[in-house]
Amino acid sequence: MTRARRGVRDAEASRAAILQAALDEFSSVGYDGARVDRIAAEAGLSKPLLYDYFGDKDELYKAALREAYVQIRAGEEKLALDALSPEEAVAALVMFTMTHFRTRPWFITMLNTENLRHGSSVSAIGDRREIQSKLLVKLSDVLERGWEDGVFKRRAKPLEVYIMIASLCYFPVSNRFTLAEVFGFDTSEQGLNAHARRATEAVVGWLRQKGEEA
Repeated sequence: MTRARRGVRDAEASRAAILQAALDEFSSVGYDGARVDRIAAEAGLSKPLLYDYFGDKDELYKAALREAYVQIRAGEEKLALDALSPEEAVAALVMFTMTHFRTRPWFITMLNTENLRHGSSVSAIGDRREIQSKLLVKLSDVLERGWEDGVFKRRAKPLEVYIMIASLCYFPVSNRFTLAEVFGFDTSEQGLNAHARRATEAVVGWLRQKGEEA
């Protein structure tokens, strides 16, 4: 490996380490409580080097938020929804969404933080809609195949279906501690997976029903 290629590899690894440390920090203590020196230490890099990559705290937060979206979209891409039947594809997307939320709690807290900030940083991510469009294109194909095959009776818009899926998976994870204490809801991996199966039944059942376009 040439020195130049090794340098690129090291730079990519350093950037990835910083972004993951930033996701952990911002999701743990919020934007105001986050400290760049802690992020640098967690990434195993110097604070000046971190600033070389990302400029300042605002830019680092924005990059971490973008990374949160990139990671979930990359995971969805691996599902190969186009190789599954429409119903199987919906089920796979629901289970993936639940698993991603459960195993990467920083995703939900990053979104919560950004909504408390009224979307001020996500609006500055230039390719934010391009990142999300990959899923919507895939889901649109799934819904169209379901309609053409006669499996789905409702001409639903992909964004509306994804909002349903994300909502059904988001609530039990984001509120897992209070749900467990107040209602005794099972928020273990087994319990949340069972909820994901019920969510799949709800979404697929809705798509099977005749109705106006969502």
